[in-house]
Amino acid sequence: MRNFWNLIQREFRLFFQNKVLLVLFLGAPILYGVLVGGVYKKGKVTNLPIIVVDEDRSPLSRQLIDMFNDGEVIYVAKVLNDPFLAHDEAMKHEATVVVQIPKGFSSAVNYNRSTEVTMFVNASNTLTSNYAMMAANVAAGTMKAGIQIKAQQKKGVPEYVASQQYEPFKTTIIKQNIRSGNYLYFMLPGVLLTVLQQVMMLGLALSFASEFENGTFSELVKRSSNVFVLILVKILPYILMSILIYGLYYGYSIWYRMPMDVNGPAFFLSSILFLLAVSFIGILVSIAIPSQLKATEILMVIATPSFILSGFTWPLSQMPEWVVGIAKLIPLTHYLQIFRTLIIEKGTADYIHGPVIGLAVIAAVTLVLSIILLQLKINKVKKAALNQPAIAV
Repeated sequence: MRNFWNLIQREFRLFFQNKVLLVLFLGAPILYGVLVGGVYKKGKVTNLPIIVVDEDRSPLSRQLIDMFNDGEVIYVAKVLNDPFLAHDEAMKHEATVVVQIPKGFSSAVNYNRSTEVTMFVNASNTLTSNYAMMAANVAAGTMKAGIQIKAQQKKGVPEYVASQQYEPFKTTIIKQNIRSGNYLYFMLPGVLLTVLQQVMMLGLALSFASEFENGTFSELVKRSSNVFVLILVKILPYILMSILIYGLYYGYSIWYRMPMDVNGPAFFLSSILFLLAVSFIGILVSIAIPSQLKATEILMVIATPSFILSGFTWPLSQMPEWVVGIAKLIPLTHYLQIFRTLIIEKGTADYIHGPVIGLAVIAAVTLVLSIILLQLKINKVKKAALNQPAIAV
């Protein structure tokens, strides 16, 4: 029994001697609890932008617009006089609902003629689109109810009776950018791209760390001491293999009957930039942490919460600023925004400047740091080789 407890004490000593394991075991639950709590602390979605196309431009239509602004869930980001620029404005403001008030709306209501308000819903993000759609629909229905009740009261109908006789305001809801409201179409791309980022990071975590750990880095330096060549050699196989993964993902889209319409050059270039940003993060950690296990552990901590923080399901606009700051340090956050804009919403390259710049900054900073650290390692190996005594023949 004494031997058993001695072994237990030994394991505790080993645990507390491993600083990385200590930080991960105790720090990760704290970190993830704070991050996830910060993301979902608000508990509800508010201040979602919508676009209103007011073709009627009447006091009644302006009253409806005011009602949209009265609630906490939505606000009118832009009022247009015609629908021609509605799609562009919705993309600029990241609005998930475009409400179209038809010409002659006021007169049709006043003379009891049939009329309707059309809502075009961008369902690429199921959560925000549903919130915004329901809030706009409730506002429209509330206004219609008030009009009908007042009309009945003018005819002498008591208020309590009139309140039972109104019909909800007729609205037509047209959902766009999602196949039959299929949740798989919304969820699958985000999960698969998260997995791609994770396997890239974990694979590259071993690239230089394995050389350091196995004592083969000096041999590698003898074959080439060019820092750019060494980094390219390490990341190129993973980038080439990732092309196969993209092919696999496209196969999934066909298998599940949700084909993706790809905007060729813009999507290709942004995908290369994403892969480079992920690769340089993996390379940087692999150079900085000369242990395969520790490098993998650190990148697991980075990769695990990335999908939650990416804004793909829960919008970044609803997160605290400090969480958004962390989210923007992760390549997946920017790439999923690019993917949604180009592939799901069928937008153009004009709407992805922000996330492309974000990816470029991450790639540039991690590449420069990787170059500096790797050059220091190379210089250390060269210096050690020069200091070795010559072997007598």
